[in-house]
Amino acid sequence: MNNIFFIVAVSTVAPVLGSLIGIIRKPSEGFMYMMLSFAAGVMLSISFLELIPESIELSSELTCIAGLIVGSLIMHSIDKLIPHIHPDLCGDINGNNLQRTSIYLVLGIFLHNFPEGMALALGTVTDTKVSIVIALAIAIHNIPEGICTAAPYYHCTQNRLRAFLVSSSTAIPILLGFVAAYYLFRNITFEFLGFVIAVTAGLMIFICADELIPSSSRKLTNHSTVFPLVAGIIFVILLQSY
Repeated sequence: MNNIFFIVAVSTVAPVLGSLIGIIRKPSEGFMYMMLSFAAGVMLSISFLELIPESIELSSELTCIAGLIVGSLIMHSIDKLIPHIHPDLCGDINGNNLQRTSIYLVLGIFLHNFPEGMALALGTVTDTKVSIVIALAIAIHNIPEGICTAAPYYHCTQNRLRAFLVSSSTAIPILLGFVAAYYLFRNITFEFLGFVIAVTAGLMIFICADELIPSSSRKLTNHSTVFPLVAGIIFVILLQSY
C-alpha cells in the first residue's frame, strides 16, 4: 500500500512542481528537451522490455497486438479531439492568441493525463516495480508540461496564483485515471489483463513517438538528446537486475 501511495504521489506532484517552476523561473530549453528525451527512453524500454513480453505471457500474441493498436488509437483520437499543443516549450508566443493557446494546452494535457493515470495502476495487479518506473517516467515529462502550461498562462494573465492553480489542475486526471483503473484491474481475467497491459504499452509508445521524441529534437540539432534517451533505456535495464 505504501508503494501505491508513493506511485500516486510522484506522478501527481510533477505537474504541480512544473507549474511552480513555470511561474517563477523557466529552466533552459536544452535541459527540458533532455528531460523529455530521457522520459522517452524510459517509456520505450518499459514498453518493449516489460509490458509487451508480460502481455504475451498473460494472454497471446494476437491479444497483445490488438492492445497495442487500441492503445495507439486511443491517444490518436485524443490528439484529434484536442491537440496536445506544445508552444515550443514555453517559447514566446506573440499576438492575441496566447491566452487561447494556453487554455487549449491545459485542456489537451488534462485529457492526455487520464490514460497516463491508468497506466500507473498496472503495479496493483502485476509488478509494483514497473509502476514505480512508469511513475518516474511520467513525472519526468510532466514537469516540463507543467512549466509549459503555467508560463504562457501567467504571461497573459499576470496572475501567478491563477496560473499555478490552473496548470496544477492537470494532475487531477492522473489521480482519477489511477483510481478508475485500480478498481477495474482487480476484477479481470488474465486474458483481459494482458490486453490492458498491451494497451498501456501502445499509449506509451504513441506518446514517445508522437510527442516526446519530436519535441526533444525539435531545436537541438547536435544529437545531444540522443544520449539522454539511451540513458533512459540503460536506467530501465539496470532496474531489471535488482
